[in-house]
Amino acid sequence: MHSRILLIDDDAELVGLLKEYLEQEGFEVTGVHDGETGVAEALSGRYAIAALDVMMPRMNGVEALRRIRMKSDLPVLMLTAKGDDTDRVVGLELGADDYVPKPCTPRELAARIRAILRRTQLAGGGDGQSGALQVGRLVMWPEQRRAEWNGRPVELTSTEFNLLQVLAGNAGKPVSKRELSEQGLGRPLARFDRNIDVHLSSLRHKLGTLPDGRSCIQTVYRLGYQLIKE
Repeated sequence: MHSRILLIDDDAELVGLLKEYLEQEGFEVTGVHDGETGVAEALSGRYAIAALDVMMPRMNGVEALRRIRMKSDLPVLMLTAKGDDTDRVVGLELGADDYVPKPCTPRELAARIRAILRRTQLAGGGDGQSGALQVGRLVMWPEQRRAEWNGRPVELTSTEFNLLQVLAGNAGKPVSKRELSEQGLGRPLARFDRNIDVHLSSLRHKLGTLPDGRSCIQTVYRLGYQLIKE
């Protein structure tokens, strides 16, 4: 898989280290060291994915992500300080696809990048689902990465689309967080990982409610989440 990666981090030494490793793994890598340049590069259309550090001077990673998401659904992986749940949750709510706590190894970062690219490229073409997937008011077109709720387009991030597709494919049955992580995020569920919960909270907000006021995505105690069949 030969894909262009954008690294946005003010730590030039770390960027150099990650760039060297990722290029040995067959990626093409561009590194930039501030948020404003990073946003401009991310919106250029030249990259398959961006890895974005939260802690940067002038424009931080959260603001950079906000500006990217206003104009683009480019997959974005956030690099967050270990244990800083606030930035992590805010980043996910703004549409980050995943996060890696720093310090991270180049190998771990490469694995996360591959997982995101694998699922976006698989879903983008040729996963055998050319037809529409319909559950009640929800219609999804997996190959086009398009979704409608009640006849209106729904703007979803790459990860939100994948998770909703997993739920729609199992409509009426609970899907565990472990399955959602493996199938939707492309990686095993980590302990104390709130990633899935934050993404599903965002999905509930975007999809709205059923006529009886309930969310179409229900939490099933100890079993996971399920998409209600109306």
